[in-house]
Amino acid sequence: MPLPPAPSKRAALLSPEAYSLKAAEEPFELEAAASPVAPAPAAQPARLAEAAAMTPPPAAKTAGRAGGRGRKPAAAATPVVAERAETAPVLQKATTPVVPAPRSPQAAQVTPSAGSRRRTAGKAGNGPARLFVLDTNVLLHDPMSLFRFEEHDIFLPMIVLEELDGHKKGMTEVARNGRQTSRTLDALVAQQGGDMTKGLKLSATGHHGARGLLFFQTEPLESNLPSSLPQGKADNQILGVVHSLRQRHPEREVILVSKDINMRVKARALGLAAEDYQNDKTLDDGELLYAGALALPQDFWTRQSKTIESWQSGSHTFYRVSGPAVGQFYINQFVYFEAPGEPSLYARVTEIRDKTAVLKTLKDYTHLKNAVWGVTSRNREQNFALNLLMDPEIDFVTLAGTAGTGKTLMALASGLTQVLDDRRYTEIIMTRATVSVGEDIGFLPGTEEEKMGPWMGALDDNLEFLAKGDGGNAGEWGRAATNELIRSRIKVKSMNFMRGRTFMNKYVIIDEAQNLTPKQMKTLITRAGPGTKIICMGNLAQIDTPYLTEGSSGLTFAVDRFKGWPHGGHITLARGERSRLADFASEVL
Repeated sequence: MPLPPAPSKRAALLSPEAYSLKAAEEPFELEAAASPVAPAPAAQPARLAEAAAMTPPPAAKTAGRAGGRGRKPAAAATPVVAERAETAPVLQKATTPVVPAPRSPQAAQVTPSAGSRRRTAGKAGNGPARLFVLDTNVLLHDPMSLFRFEEHDIFLPMIVLEELDGHKKGMTEVARNGRQTSRTLDALVAQQGGDMTKGLKLSATGHHGARGLLFFQTEPLESNLPSSLPQGKADNQILGVVHSLRQRHPEREVILVSKDINMRVKARALGLAAEDYQNDKTLDDGELLYAGALALPQDFWTRQSKTIESWQSGSHTFYRVSGPAVGQFYINQFVYFEAPGEPSLYARVTEIRDKTAVLKTLKDYTHLKNAVWGVTSRNREQNFALNLLMDPEIDFVTLAGTAGTGKTLMALASGLTQVLDDRRYTEIIMTRATVSVGEDIGFLPGTEEEKMGPWMGALDDNLEFLAKGDGGNAGEWGRAATNELIRSRIKVKSMNFMRGRTFMNKYVIIDEAQNLTPKQMKTLITRAGPGTKIICMGNLAQIDTPYLTEGSSGLTFAVDRFKGWPHGGHITLARGERSRLADFASEVL
């Protein structure tokens, strides 16, 4: 390999800006600066043509850059090429490397500074690991919250452990979460080689996503909170710990995480950073929830006119379509095309492959001949919902909508048709979250089903409507017999006794599902055995459970997780059909 030529100009003539630019632009060449011949920067854009024809030696490039940054860049470029042609034959016979003396000390200075610059930039980009102080309600809300903070560290005050101990008794969801949190903390403390004073690795129990450390309060921390705050209150003690940690670790960002709004407001009033626990939220904005239906663009058919395929199978027509709109499709999503003067299309996506999708036309439940237990759909979304409810291939259906959109009525009518007429399922099981709107009226007498009676007013109202239409011509005796038959096939169960059960060939309706947590939703859905269909219904605008929002509701969680599953479907009902009074009240109140 021929040795590189000597530089035509001394490197000491380069301006300081050239060195700083090289250190910033070419960090990959810094390690090679210690070699006998220092590599040079890439060619300037003005010399790309010349570099393509004949790659210049490194020293010539260095000189070219030096000339390019001088007062006469054009004049400096010419002698470099000529000099390279004259000196190349001589340098091929050289036996000792020629190292430019002025460049060596400069390279030694550039290398460490650039390396330190890279390290500093990396630390500034990621930032030092934050220190999160968790409130007790976060651990009681989500026992796995300890492992949701990625590379950041967690600090637990002693008063939090004291409050956890006070909530561990009982059979409520809060008590179960408290016991699970205590078991998790015990496993972390018992890790081999762990030191509580230096921090315990959160990844020791198998949660590799948690790369931070867990710190416990092992010594008293003094705080300078206002004397007007009662020191014996648990919230104020936690605020004092946050204040002390911020003074002890000024280089780190200390943040309080709490589900209590007033706690966060007090922390910010004292100048402390406070945040809500957001990791349990499926969506940041309720408007981003998957709607289950998509309107096709107005030019859809004109774009598909040459590439569309269609075929008939029974009473359904299938279309194979392609184009940019396919990228927005999900399996079992409904698509519709409505335009004045053109035939409408209502279909469901049944298959997606690469850039093509197969659409299957729907059964028209707006017509009386397709009525479900005497019920017909009154709008587009209700027709979509009945297609999901009556399809035996769909095992899980979620219905969301405001009051009066017909969720319970359609679910019950579909269930009665498939239980009594089609004999597809053996019985209907109905349950709901028992969260009251106002004050509780106390303990209820009777059996499990009798205790659930007051909570099932919606069931009684809809059964009265459904039974009236079916037994109207049989007189009073006929209506009584019909009601008795319907009641015998509907079981009302409490959610408190669902754990461990398995439903086989059942039609399960979960009403008011917006009041369920994601964990409760998982518990109910996993009860399904072979041949069981589960329908979850709810109105995300009527959440009564504390600490639950539209983004963290179990209904939102289920809709997002089952999106695109071949045996699940969702539809958001938009129009109310209860009465003009109810529709107007939903809009203005």
